[in-house]
Amino acid sequence: MKKTFLFLALAGSITAYAQKKPVNPKPYAATITEADLKKQLYIIAGPEMEGRETATEGQRKAAAYIESQFKAMGLQPGNNGNYQLGFPVYKDSLIGSKIAVNGTDLEMFQDFQPIVQINSTAEQYFSEVVFVGYGIVDSAWDDYGTADVKGKAVLILEGIPTGYKPARQGMMSPAGTYGKVMNARSKGAAAVLILGSGFPRKPGLNNTSMSVNLFKAAQAPNTYIISDKTAELIAGAGWSAMKQKAKTEKTTPSVLKAETELVFRKQVSKLESTNVLGYVEGTDKKDEWLVLSAHYDHLGKRGDVIYYGADDDGSGTVGILEIASAFAKAKAEGRGPRRSVLFMTVSGEEKGLWGSEYYSEHPTISLEKVTANLNIDMIGRVDTERTTADTLNYVYVVGDDKLSTELKPLSEAANKKFTKITLDYKFNDPKDTERIYYRSDHYNFARKGVPIIFYYDGMLKADYHKPTDTPDKINYPLYHKRALLVFYTAWEMANRDAMMKRDLTLPE
Repeated sequence: MKKTFLFLALAGSITAYAQKKPVNPKPYAATITEADLKKQLYIIAGPEMEGRETATEGQRKAAAYIESQFKAMGLQPGNNGNYQLGFPVYKDSLIGSKIAVNGTDLEMFQDFQPIVQINSTAEQYFSEVVFVGYGIVDSAWDDYGTADVKGKAVLILEGIPTGYKPARQGMMSPAGTYGKVMNARSKGAAAVLILGSGFPRKPGLNNTSMSVNLFKAAQAPNTYIISDKTAELIAGAGWSAMKQKAKTEKTTPSVLKAETELVFRKQVSKLESTNVLGYVEGTDKKDEWLVLSAHYDHLGKRGDVIYYGADDDGSGTVGILEIASAFAKAKAEGRGPRRSVLFMTVSGEEKGLWGSEYYSEHPTISLEKVTANLNIDMIGRVDTERTTADTLNYVYVVGDDKLSTELKPLSEAANKKFTKITLDYKFNDPKDTERIYYRSDHYNFARKGVPIIFYYDGMLKADYHKPTDTPDKINYPLYHKRALLVFYTAWEMANRDAMMKRDLTLPE
């Protein structure tokens, strides 16, 4: 009896030791090939997927294909027995709109254009409109001054006055259209008229819009972009001088007497989009997680023109598929990762990070148990503005200097050991004017405290968000190297002893 017990104890110790012995990842990395990446990308970014716009048939086809691949690999469904996680999308469709000034009817797209996503169905009648210059409000500038615009219509110039520098860039800049509308709302305005350019505009542009926030705590004022002709009808003969003065001098708000009728009608339809989730269960640390993500949606179709989105983000989506397949093979051979690895392709990124935001608010796993998120968004091309000698052997690595001091050392060690790519940290600069750190799905993990690394090839201005972003333009050898880097980094994270530290704060 004693001998038998001793034998079993020794056998148990040997088994435990064998489980902790590091697995060589190279045989599994070898399953990620240029040929497979190319084959999959021509499917994901092919004409059958119709550009994969969120909440369209093309997106549903892409989701079904990704799910079929996850199933074929043997990944477990990542949403309580399902591979897809749905979230609501609301589509606004313009029915009609009207502006009339002092009894003169103006023509939509010729003289004005309503902003469908912002506006609510309403008829408004104003006896006066308040001109507030550029409508800018920040700590150093307030075009409204002491003017009371509660319940009133305001007229705003587009752009910025001479010498003014916005305190904030991006969508929330006080000098941008959205920032100006939100400032008008904060002042209590009931409607906003913004002088715009490019009239007449093509009918049909922006006649529909999508959102995920049907119910809001506060509605924005109905907003219209108007032509110079329309503004002059409201302001009268002094309009030209008024505009010129506002360019160089701070505006004193002025009341413009004009009977202005604003009518807007739209229909709201409830749709659905989905994220696709599959996972490989870990071994001794299966209750801890690593998340790999990419967005599979793109811009869809404009008439018969397909926006293929091969690099953005077909490349990341296919990267996820190939990396998942490598992990699944390791798992099937009894050499899988210690932590569970969730592979997630999300939709709605192009609309405003919708899918990842929804997941961050409705996670299928505890985000406290997520060691890191590795996000891939555009890794198949070469930055057209990059002039350094390593053009064919680089990737931009974003966010590895934030949230965890362990990200960069692990990332650099994995790269040095396996791939030897130039890791470019250009977009880690806090003064990055493009704000790349905030513009892809990793941010919705970062804002929840999860350490992230974002892999990116740079802004390809010639093809970015154009129908010319096609699979034939992908640099497949470089794409392959980058996919391998993500795989090896993921492998190291999934198998290290401890979760990544969370010892840095998220920058604003």
